[in-house]
Amino acid sequence: MTEKRAVILLSGGLDSATVVAMAKAEGYSCYTMSFDYGQRHRAELNAAARVARDLGVVEHKVIGLNLDGIGGSALTDSSIDVPETPGEGIPVTYVPARNTVFLSLALGWAEVLEARDIFIGVNAVDYSGYPDCRPEFVEAFERMANLATKAGVEGQGFRIQAPLQNMSKAQIVQAGIAQGVDYSLTVSCYQANDEGQACGNCDSCRLRADGFKAAGVADPTRYF
Repeated sequence: MTEKRAVILLSGGLDSATVVAMAKAEGYSCYTMSFDYGQRHRAELNAAARVARDLGVVEHKVIGLNLDGIGGSALTDSSIDVPETPGEGIPVTYVPARNTVFLSLALGWAEVLEARDIFIGVNAVDYSGYPDCRPEFVEAFERMANLATKAGVEGQGFRIQAPLQNMSKAQIVQAGIAQGVDYSLTVSCYQANDEGQACGNCDSCRLRADGFKAAGVADPTRYF
């Protein structure tokens, strides 16, 4: 197989859209994966589909999960309010085991596609303090991936690529603009409405707005 394939986790937000564009610029045939996991709104899934079309991915797959069945997060349990002021420690918007589950399913699809690379848009600089966004987590998952799969055992190992890991939000915005990402297609808000309009108050909205401001780029976010 001469085609260089990659499976990319695509949430519909700013970071993951940038990662798709970066992978495409590196010559990968991009296969994107999103999850309908019981999150508060479907606006991000609609955004992911728009981004996938706009960036010309080979295939965009949406997998259904019910992480709301275990709850424990403001993003999957409607009885837990999304915080609108910064707090201490890991915030209630952390979804238990989310990136572990998502990467595991991406790993399965990558093995089927004979793709050797899996991209994820986690960031350890301008982020909310989630434990599954840290470099240690990405490195550990890569080791596990190469122990747990037929491809890994047979010496055709996987790489978990997190190109945004050490970039500020402003740097991410600038990188995406350079690759032609249309950020008006994306949705980052934790509690966006059905039209994809953002609240402007949650942690994700604040990080996004600060990133555009620091990058000196007009923010195309629509607010309700």
